[in-house]
Amino acid sequence: MRGLILLLLALFAQPLAAQDTLPPAPYAYKQLDDPAKEKSAQDLMMTLRCLTCQSQSIADSDAPMAGDMRHQVRTRIAAGEDPEAIRAWLIERYGDWVSYQPQVTAMTWPLFAAPIVLLLFAGIIARKRFGKARATGDKS
Repeated sequence: MRGLILLLLALFAQPLAAQDTLPPAPYAYKQLDDPAKEKSAQDLMMTLRCLTCQSQSIADSDAPMAGDMRHQVRTRIAAGEDPEAIRAWLIERYGDWVSYQPQVTAMTWPLFAAPIVLLLFAGIIARKRFGKARATGDKS
């Protein structure tokens, strides 16, 4: 019976231990002292996707993960790192999906080429279809 009670306590205590009780990262909500660096950080944060919210940038999200990412961006910009180097580091760490400005690579070029190919294909079909109608209409 005592073992069952301990098992139940451990079972119910586990979700409580999983709660995020850590304070936010220092630069999660605090702006940089240099306005030019803060502007650079804000511009970069607007182009990075929150991995938790998935529809907000890390600048707009209140998720703890977005706060950690804002802290990383501000810390690295304060240290003098280039915003594109920070973006590359985040993409390397979290994947291409983290950026709202996807890069054209060997893996992503079909996504960029597909609309153009579909438009060309639709144009060819339309030309053949309406070209035949025009040709038969001229003969009668």
